[in-house]
Amino acid sequence: MGMSAEDERAVSPRDEEWPEAEKAEKLARGAALKWASGVFYCPEKLEGLGQYRSRETQRNSSIQSRLKSTVQSYLEGVSAGLEQLRSAAQEVQSVCQDLGAARWALLDSADRFQGLQQMRALMAEHVQLASVVQVLPQLFSVHEVFSHTLQLLHEQHLLEAHAELMMMEHLRDDILSQLHLRGLSSAQATVLSYFGGLQELNESLAKQLWDIVGSSLRLVREDPVLFVTAVRIIEREEKIDDTLLLEATFLPPGRPKGWRQKFYHVLQQTITGAHFRAVCVDAEGPGLARHLAALQKGIVSELRVVKDLMVQCVPAHYNILSVCVATYHQALTSHLQDILREDLDKQALFLLLEWALHVYHSPEMMGHPDLLPEVDVSALGPLMSPELVDQTERKYVVKVKASVLEWMQRTLEVEFKEWFREEEPETDHQGFFQSALPVIVMQMLNENIQVASLITDSLQQKVYNMALEELEAFLGRLREALVQCGKEHQKDRTIPKYYVSYLLAMLNNNLALSSSVSSLHPDTARREVPTSLQAALDRMQKKACQLLLEELLLDLQPLCLQLPSRKWLSGSQLISSMCEVIDKYAKDFSRVRKPIFTLLLMESELLVVSQYLRALMQKKMVCKSEEERGQLCDRLLQDATQLQELFCGLGLDRSQQSLEAVFALRELICLKDTALLSLEVLGFITKYPDVSDEHITTLLDLRGDVSKEVRHVVLEMMAQHPQVLPEGYRPIFSTILVPAPELPFCLRKGKCA
Repeated sequence: MGMSAEDERAVSPRDEEWPEAEKAEKLARGAALKWASGVFYCPEKLEGLGQYRSRETQRNSSIQSRLKSTVQSYLEGVSAGLEQLRSAAQEVQSVCQDLGAARWALLDSADRFQGLQQMRALMAEHVQLASVVQVLPQLFSVHEVFSHTLQLLHEQHLLEAHAELMMMEHLRDDILSQLHLRGLSSAQATVLSYFGGLQELNESLAKQLWDIVGSSLRLVREDPVLFVTAVRIIEREEKIDDTLLLEATFLPPGRPKGWRQKFYHVLQQTITGAHFRAVCVDAEGPGLARHLAALQKGIVSELRVVKDLMVQCVPAHYNILSVCVATYHQALTSHLQDILREDLDKQALFLLLEWALHVYHSPEMMGHPDLLPEVDVSALGPLMSPELVDQTERKYVVKVKASVLEWMQRTLEVEFKEWFREEEPETDHQGFFQSALPVIVMQMLNENIQVASLITDSLQQKVYNMALEELEAFLGRLREALVQCGKEHQKDRTIPKYYVSYLLAMLNNNLALSSSVSSLHPDTARREVPTSLQAALDRMQKKACQLLLEELLLDLQPLCLQLPSRKWLSGSQLISSMCEVIDKYAKDFSRVRKPIFTLLLMESELLVVSQYLRALMQKKMVCKSEEERGQLCDRLLQDATQLQELFCGLGLDRSQQSLEAVFALRELICLKDTALLSLEVLGFITKYPDVSDEHITTLLDLRGDVSKEVRHVVLEMMAQHPQVLPEGYRPIFSTILVPAPELPFCLRKGKCA
């Protein structure tokens, strides 16, 4: 079944030439060997060896017979092909012999063809002369045609005139083309000179055409025939231009005319000139409003004419409605920019913004029902760019700011004059003092913000920010006016007559402004008052309260100067007089609303306590005995209790009062055992951490029985326990100045004992 070594070495040359055959034979032998080893692997299979051999022999015989028949058919085909090639070669050889004979025959007849060349030249010359003879009548009649065409133009028979003009141009262009093809460029000047009248006719026709196009909006309403004629002539010329450009062999002079583009240009210039050129626009609001209303009416009217009439007079590919809409849009954009270069007032700026952002796209103009749906300006971009809108909004805000500033200044001047009137300020239904100031200011600011909201949210926000800035500045000027009024009052307390009442009215006004500021914010969800504005409101309130307390202080000071004294210790009506003054001011304070009223009571009570303590620390009196200390303690208790009951009766809770400091000070003075003073002082400074060493020293001096050793212990204890002011603590003692100790008297150039 396999191959021996000798068989492998004895490879024929044919196998070396055909390696694929050798490879196929090896694969076949290997497959046969694999099959045989698988079939005869078992001994019992050897019994069928004879059957396998006979079957394989038959199959080999069948394969060999098929191979022989296939090879035989291939050999027959090759034999037929060789026979055909042999026949074709004979035919090619015959043709070559015939071609050689024809070539020699042509060479023998070459001299005879020289005469045909002369005949060809004569024929060409004859054709040219025949062409010239044909156009001679037309050439002779050129000037006559020129005159007739010019007459037709004067009579506005444009189609007939244009037909003759095209005929003359065709004649001229045909002659020039022939000259160009034959290289006779020098003769072209003569032809152009002969046809020079064409230029004049072209210009005359073009002038009439552009006059018609310039009056197209009127003509399509009155007599569209003339306009349609002009469009037909323009289309004829466009077709001639397109044909000549496609041929691209010879382009006559004046071509391409481009009359369709000129048509668009003239139409655009007509629209622009009719509405936007040489127009002196009034920079004031009313004049500009009339101008914009006229533009709106004119543009809508003309676009309706274009949509309903002109569109039917021109080919569809003109897109005449889109061209007109784009022209109006671009012209309006430039026109608005020109107007904005002027110094416009706030009303004019508002009108421009409203017109460009709202009216222009509204159903009253470009969104008019008669123009929809064909007219759509959304694809043309905004009439005013976002940058220009922002710039215009800023200009508007500047103008509004100047107006608001002027108005607020007038309001402040009127308010300042009212403070010096001989009558009390007006009151509301609850009896609280007030003036028209907050209503006027807030109404003015709110109106400007609401007007700005009609344009854009960004403008509303800009005006809102401006309003807050101006309100803050106004509060500053109002505060300065209060200070000026206070100075006038210090010079003469009878001027203004109702000084306290108007200060109280200002506090109510300030509270009204504070509660109304949040309503100005465009966003209802964000109604917080800005920090800087709240600070201005607080400064205004603080200044008014300060002026009121200064007025109270002026009435209390004569009484406080009598503290302390022996007369006061023995019992006097001093505190009762103070209570009467306080009660009088409290009745005035009741004309302000609750939060301010409570604040004024607290500040008044603190002022009374501070003045009371300051009077005690002026070193006017020192207790000389224990009996005097007892009298002092009793007087302190009675005074503090009387004042406390007064303020409680006025509505000030004890937790909001500072009179506890007087009770604590009394405990410090009433202490009989001076050895316990350090502990008592420690508790005192813990409760009132703003107490200084000088304050304690003065109080110890007031007792009159404290030795230097005890004083040293107390001060040393204070040094060991420094205090820190807790958050929210209301200072009492830090505002009280203690008189400096008197220096011992010394003779000059002497030693102090």
